[in-house]
Amino acid sequence: MPSPTPPSPEPRLLLTVDAPSLLHRNHHARVDSGLRDQGGRPAWALHGMLRQILEVVDQFAPDAVVFGLDDRTASVRTETYPAYKAGRREKDPALVDQLERASALLDALGLLTVTPPGLEADDVSASAATWAEASGWHCVIVTSDRDSFAHISDRTRVLRLINGGINGSPLLNPARLHTLYGIAAEHYLEYAALRGDTSDNLPGVPGIGEKSAPVLLSQMGSMRSVWADIDHCGGANLVAALDSYCEEEGLRRIGPGLLKRLTAPGARERFEFNLALMSGRTDLDLGLTPDQPGTPGLLPLDPDRVSQVVGYLGVPATTDLALRVLTEPPASVGG
Repeated sequence: MPSPTPPSPEPRLLLTVDAPSLLHRNHHARVDSGLRDQGGRPAWALHGMLRQILEVVDQFAPDAVVFGLDDRTASVRTETYPAYKAGRREKDPALVDQLERASALLDALGLLTVTPPGLEADDVSASAATWAEASGWHCVIVTSDRDSFAHISDRTRVLRLINGGINGSPLLNPARLHTLYGIAAEHYLEYAALRGDTSDNLPGVPGIGEKSAPVLLSQMGSMRSVWADIDHCGGANLVAALDSYCEEEGLRRIGPGLLKRLTAPGARERFEFNLALMSGRTDLDLGLTPDQPGTPGLLPLDPDRVSQVVGYLGVPATTDLALRVLTEPPASVGG
């Protein structure tokens, strides 16, 4: 009798964390706790972020964890567009203090942090997704923002932490993204460039928003096809495709109106500008060395190190959770 075929090993998994977005969210959600570490410094945002990530590690059992951080001293995007993120409220000094201490805390724990010069955590997420694809790994991006939706693929999912904690947060793959937004994952960046992003002070193409942009992209395939049709056919195919869709759906015609908006002065330039500014860098060196055990970011971590660093935050239940989830082998190892 032939021996049974052994089960296929779990694919290796990289967990990538948009640390600033989680720190901001946890600062506002937990400020009333007044939690301070053993040195007396504010710790509620750091603890909240770490607690959430421990719960995510418990759920996904990744092989490695990397935290992306923003360069707080320089910004390539602000140099390109001085109004980038203008209008945001000035940060609470207690939040600034915790943003500046995050890297030291996570590095001391044995996890990996990347602060790309002049860039942001979103660029780390983009590079992590690219690295995972090239390395045959899977990737889960943990964030509270929508920017990382552009990196969703068959290998990369996004866990968007919103109200309700880990269990109440959507885990987005290509199918679920399409259900929510009507957009194929590979077109999300174009959708975002059309729509704009008020949180980053990036206006969209006037008159094209969250309802019309998905229809435009679904019927035309990509903005490259849209611009080519406008350049070579005056948008005739675009109008025909959109009006045919509207007729089938019993909607009013939108083809001529969208064509007028797309050909308005500055419309294409606005789209291209947004696209360039929103595109994450995919070529950052993350410093991941998965074939060298014990290097930063690889799990499991040293128990004594975990106990000392997490214990400094002064929440015994979180220290216990960290010891349980960070010192056990990842799911790909089996057992």
